[in-house]
Amino acid sequence: MDITITPIVTEKATKLTEKLNRYTFRVSPEATKPQIKELVEKLYDVKVTSVNTAVVRGKNKSRWTKSGLLRGKTAAYKKAFITLADGQTIDFYSNI
Repeated sequence: MDITITPIVTEKATKLTEKLNRYTFRVSPEATKPQIKELVEKLYDVKVTSVNTAVVRGKNKSRWTKSGLLRGKTAAYKKAFITLADGQTIDFYSNI
């Protein structure tokens, strides 16, 4: 099973990183905590102390157009909060 992992870089996620050394990732819905921990440790060469996950539900969206009201829904996804050991960091911008 392939697990995808993408960092979430928002204002709220950056504050968590600065304050609690906690990083936020968007992961595959079927990924488990041990799989996420192993993947982050392998990809970023860091020591993970804890993994918390949250399933973010999709939101209903609608807008008015010339042809009438269009309705849709954003996709649901799983979010992982990774807490690293003291002194460990992840640099997302090193390969830019």
